Amino acid sequence: MVMKDVVKEEEEGEAPFQEKDSGSDGDFLMEDNIDIDDSKMEITMELRNGSTVEEFTLEGFPEVRHLGKVLFLLHLLAYLASVMGNSLIITVTWADRRLHTPMYFFLSTFSFCECSFISTVIPILLTIFLLGQQTIHFTSCLIQAFSFLFLGSTIFFLMAVMSLDRYLAICRPLHYPAIMSLKVCFFLVLSCYTLSFTLMTGLVLQVSRLSFCGPNIIPHSFCDLGSLIHLSCSEPRSTEMLTFGLALFILFISLLITIISYGNIAVTIMHLPSSTERKKAFSTCSSHLVVLSLMYGSCVFIYVKPKQTSRLASNREAALVNTVLTPLLNPVIYTLRNKQVHQALRDALSRMKLQK
Repeated sequence: MVMKDVVKEEEEGEAPFQEKDSGSDGDFLMEDNIDIDDSKMEITMELRNGSTVEEFTLEGFPEVRHLGKVLFLLHLLAYLASVMGNSLIITVTWADRRLHTPMYFFLSTFSFCECSFISTVIPILLTIFLLGQQTIHFTSCLIQAFSFLFLGSTIFFLMAVMSLDRYLAICRPLHYPAIMSLKVCFFLVLSCYTLSFTLMTGLVLQVSRLSFCGPNIIPHSFCDLGSLIHLSCSEPRSTEMLTFGLALFILFISLLITIISYGNIAVTIMHLPSSTERKKAFSTCSSHLVVLSLMYGSCVFIYVKPKQTSRLASNREAALVNTVLTPLLNPVIYTLRNKQVHQALRDALSRMKLQK
């Protein structure tokens, strides 16, 4: 009995001691887990606070890399033709006094933006076709993305202004000279540049705050902002929504002005008494409508989607419409269907022959 009581007392004495040990071990393990979690959070915060990736690789079009020299030559010819055609429109517009009207003032500004727009993209695209993948520094990437978006959004606002100009010229011909004065034209163009600069500066600053600590291959031929956001190791949701919101705002506002303007133009044209007058009025707007269809179609496909990570591969092909095809067609569309430009070109050639 004495032995049993001793054993019982020893067991009862050890029980609290064992419970205390297990409790202290659990606390120790919890402290270790907290320390590990804290260290993980610190590492994550360090990655998010500092951009560890300083250079990116523009992938281009790897599927057709074996055709690099052929594509280089084709895109070089398209680029030169676009620059020469748009430069010709600018030169003729400012050289001939008969073209010193609001319509050609906006057209020359539009051509200048087109030349600048394609010059931000095509040279590096030609380098990719010739040499393969191209590396670009993070700062240079942001500058290219800003230039591309700034000039692109300015072009859309200018197209809305050009639609408004055509509406006033056709539907309000008596009030047109008083409304579209030189001062108003300069104000409208300056507003397009200012609004685009403000919107795109905010967006690019938001992207510059993202951290990049993982893959650095951009699946595009230039620094496309959607592709760049996809590579971020930060939470990109707010930036994606900002990009989507700005794209929707720019496209919706410019498209709304265009639809209202051309809707009123169509009604006015249908009420013209002569078929010749109807044909003449429609011919002045048809070229503008062709350009609008190409640009809006491709941009809606590329940018108007909430999640920028979707369809990244197909965006490369769609972007070629805005960066290569449309700038190439614009001078052709605006000059071949315009008798005043034809006459100005003939007069310029005649003066050049007389000088020789």
